[in-house]
Amino acid sequence: MTNTRRVSRVAELIKREVSQMILFDIKDDRVGAGMVSVTAVDVAGDLQHTKVFVSIYGSDEVRAETMEGLKAVTGYVRSEIGKRVRLRRTPTIIFIEDTSFDRATSVLSLINQLSLKRAESIDPDADIDSELDSESTVLATE
Repeated sequence: MTNTRRVSRVAELIKREVSQMILFDIKDDRVGAGMVSVTAVDVAGDLQHTKVFVSIYGSDEVRAETMEGLKAVTGYVRSEIGKRVRLRRTPTIIFIEDTSFDRATSVLSLINQLSLKRAESIDPDADIDSELDSESTVLATE
């Protein structure tokens, strides 16, 4: 049975090292096309497999190009992890695009649209700020 604390420490080490490699060491132009950040690292319990979740800012073409670049440098990243992180066996690395930020942004925009529609349906002539002020005054007096 593996120690979950050790697995989380190894994941944090790999996250830090991969982030440093993306910033300074990887020379592939495709990786530099979009702004890339490592959002999470999932290490298997036996420390043999690692999923690196990356968030890429840019258009769909830039995202696809960056993912191709990351998949091309997987061997280099794995060898560098083997040198920088002292483990008995170097885990295999898989890059996965993290789209959770895009989903969160779309959910927030939907919530904003619904709140605007709700405010318009209550009183189309009233200002939203004045409604909020009146609601907070009512709550403060209660």
